[in-house]
Amino acid sequence: MTTEGSHTPVPLHASHPRNWRENLYVYPVISRRSGGLSIGINLNPDKACNFNCVYCQVDRDAPAAVKRVDLARLRTELETTLQSAASGDLFVRPPFDRVPESQRRIRDIAFSGDGEPTGAPEFPSAVQIVAELRRACGLSDAKTVLITNAAFLHRPPVREALALMDANNGEIWAKLDAGTEEYFRGVNRPSVPLQRVLDNILEVSRVRPVVIQSLWMKLHDRPPPQAEVEAFAQRLAWLVRVGGRIRLVQVYTVARQTAEPFVAPLDDDALRDIADRIKAIVDVPAEIYGS
Repeated sequence: MTTEGSHTPVPLHASHPRNWRENLYVYPVISRRSGGLSIGINLNPDKACNFNCVYCQVDRDAPAAVKRVDLARLRTELETTLQSAASGDLFVRPPFDRVPESQRRIRDIAFSGDGEPTGAPEFPSAVQIVAELRRACGLSDAKTVLITNAAFLHRPPVREALALMDANNGEIWAKLDAGTEEYFRGVNRPSVPLQRVLDNILEVSRVRPVVIQSLWMKLHDRPPPQAEVEAFAQRLAWLVRVGGRIRLVQVYTVARQTAEPFVAPLDDDALRDIADRIKAIVDVPAEIYGS
């Protein structure tokens, strides 16, 4: 892929299209945070989401290609995509022909797409499909990742699916972009209060360590207030203090076109300052991922 009017290739992590070949639900990407090839599963082709984040890359004005998830087709697409990656066929054609050899191994199969995966009624069945194909394809080292805004993690069917993920090298990447309700409302524009997200993260992280994914950005050309970063770090400290386990905090910024024009990426120095402040307040690892 090249930028318009240029022959300079766009970094692969800067392009995460959900459409790949003829697939409706499964798509390969090169992910910064996965450290290589990630096989994405989009359970929200209807673009339904209970958040409306200002930094979202999904064009919700464009009509959805399909409105529902066909689990039989999802299984076929996932099996074909996994086989394509294993055989090397995936890396023959652009843009994946530019992927370095070191990043051609499947790092994870990730529930991520055009909305909140756990909001889809097919989520538990889709986790079962991933578990079966992961074993059938010999992908014992690949993680099963859920990228989630954590709003629905309290639902019993979701909890059961998380237990199945645990048995298949599962990992929860829970979104937490704010320390205060006001900032949360302004950035994520959610349908639930911040405390619901925090309570859900706490409950699941008491069962297994979680990754916190936290996106920071400029809004109207202004970086996040220091008081907000402090409040965010204090939220993490509270989670740990009351029994939550945090494996890693991903401090990252926007890398693709955003929903709102007033959103812009932070530079690496600003991200590093946020990560350093987090580590000064709570004893958890924090890594940065620039644009």
